[in-house]
Formats: sequence, C-alpha cells, structure tokens
Amino acid sequence: MSRNLEALQLWRRALVASVRKDGPDLSARQLSLLLTVFLTPPPHTVRGLATTLNVSKPAITRALDRLGRLGYIKRKRDQEDRRNVLVQRTVKGSVFLTEFGQMVIDAEKAPPVSDEGAAVAEPVLDVSGVVPPVMVDGARTETLAPSA
Repeated sequence: MSRNLEALQLWRRALVASVRKDGPDLSARQLSLLLTVFLTPPPHTVRGLATTLNVSKPAITRALDRLGRLGYIKRKRDQEDRRNVLVQRTVKGSVFLTEFGQMVIDAEKAPPVSDEGAAVAEPVLDVSGVVPPVMVDGARTETLAPSA
C-alpha cells in the first residue's frame, strides 16, 4: 500500500475511534484550529489564526465559539492592544488533544475493524485511483472511480 493510503487509513481509523468515543464531534476546521493553537507558539489572535489557516475571520470566530463552549480554548482581551483578542489554551483542551493523540497512536497499531469488531480487509486504491470491487453481504460491489 502506498504511504499516502497508509496515512489515510491511519487517519480514518483515528477518526472512527474519535466519533465512537463519548465526546464532542469536532469539524475538520475546529480540530485544525485547536491543533494550531496548541502546537504552535502563542500568542494567537483571530486575525493571525485566520491568516495561518487561510480562512475568514468570521469562520474562525464560529469555530472558536464552539471550542470555547467546550472549554478547549478561552479568549482574553490583549492588555497591550485592547483591540486584539488572544486565544489561549486550556487544561481541558490539552487533555482532549492528549487523548486524541493516543487514539492516533492506537489506530496505527490496531488492525482495521468492522462495526461488529472483527478484523476486515480494507479496499486499496490502485495507482489509477480506482478502488477494486469488494464483497458486501455476499454481493460484489461496483468499482469506485475517483470523481473528475
């Protein structure tokens, strides 16, 4: 399997573990924002995060609203420039990301599993990007080609 597909399988297994776990279901934007706040040096501002992620300031604000309600980040007015709002890390956010990081590590070690918990062989893209047919409920599925 190519390294790209291995990476995607790892990411998929980590995301599946995340959505199966009791807890918030973060969007890709929210998760990338949270990771940026925790994995890059502060200070973080809405404007700076919008520039870093190449996303509009209102979109950053909406994502920060959700992350703030969850207690994963907090916002505080910059004392040096009262026009700026600083985005700060929280212990709860750190715990969430530590657990998420462990899910990624566990996903790398674990074989893929079905909904019933049995190990399954996963479809693999060939070099043309086509997923070969697989058996589902005793029937052969159609080949899935990438959309143009």
